[in-house]
Amino acid sequence: QVQLVESGGGLVQPGGSLRLSCAASGFTFSRYYLCWVRQAPGKGLEWVADINSGGDMTYYADSVKGRFTISRDNAANTLYLQMSSLKPEDTALYWCARVAGRGAYDYRGQGTQVTVSS
Repeated sequence: QVQLVESGGGLVQPGGSLRLSCAASGFTFSRYYLCWVRQAPGKGLEWVADINSGGDMTYYADSVKGRFTISRDNAANTLYLQMSSLKPEDTALYWCARVAGRGAYDYRGQGTQVTVSS
């Protein structure tokens, strides 16, 4: 079955960096677009970034553009999110997910918490 397992979250000070990883299994990783989504306390789900199957096309939400970088390693079946210049408003639960169409996904992981606070 499809499994997505995130790691790398934690507590970081404003301005700091974190790298999230997502290990995938149960499907042909290299054939799918993938994404990162997040949900901050009391807010709705936000589509943070996505990447095409080959890894050469990316999309970012305006809120993270220039600070976050999505990438993938198809040989290792792993998705990444490099987050820099983190702000308190980046505090959220982050999930990786398999894209199932425009603005939709069909599977996601259990999530990893990112907290940006001094």
